[in-house]
Amino acid sequence: MGINRREFLKIVGISAVAGLGGTSAVELLRRAPVEASQVSPNPKALTAKRWAMVIDTRKLTEADCKRMIEACHRIHNVPDIGTKQDVKWIWTEEYEHAFPDDMNKFVSDEVKHKPFLLLCNHCDEPACVRVCPTKATYKRADGIVMMDMHRCIGCRFCMAACPFGARSFNFGDPRPYIKEESRKYPTRMRGVVEKCTFCTERLEEGLMPACVEVSNGGLIFGDLDDPNSEVRQVLRSNYSIRRKPNLGTQPCVYYIV
Repeated sequence: MGINRREFLKIVGISAVAGLGGTSAVELLRRAPVEASQVSPNPKALTAKRWAMVIDTRKLTEADCKRMIEACHRIHNVPDIGTKQDVKWIWTEEYEHAFPDDMNKFVSDEVKHKPFLLLCNHCDEPACVRVCPTKATYKRADGIVMMDMHRCIGCRFCMAACPFGARSFNFGDPRPYIKEESRKYPTRMRGVVEKCTFCTERLEEGLMPACVEVSNGGLIFGDLDDPNSEVRQVLRSNYSIRRKPNLGTQPCVYYIV
């Protein structure tokens, strides 16, 4: 049997009270067996050098977008507050709000009023990571930008730095606003920021992100560094755009319009 965070803190506390010091706590920890699951990665996990997503808007309807949003928010315990303080991981906007740099008066009505699916862009140069004073926001080796809720102090510097509005703040306790709590994903607390994680918990189980799984082929997810990946093949054969590319954050979410 291994040792969890609570037990670790208990050992450190006992050592401190007993005046044993940090060395004794380390010795106790060394004697504790380590579970294989804590050190061995799941062989079925999906891995990549740099994860990216392509959203083929030609294949998506308003109903498709709604289904993807519901799937994401349901499994991640995203609350439905219904006010300006609402929390969102994935949502829709019309063209002029999604791509303000590309908007012009000759855009067709179909494109102008079409719902575009928006989420964290998991940028190559994420401004949110640079401004976080506690390193609660960090970038993984595979390019996914993550949040450590235990480190977040609620300063919201990351929200101010993100040019895509991809982050939400929990002004109050979000738990009463969760329709049906999923036991597979932790709920959050008041005073922390949250956002899309590209479903890292599902990737570790060998599953695609929830939105991709229910997109009926409208979303393509894969390794941007692999020239043979489906993501690269789709980008090679279609013209794509990204949100606010002039800002230099290098978004890893692409749109085929």
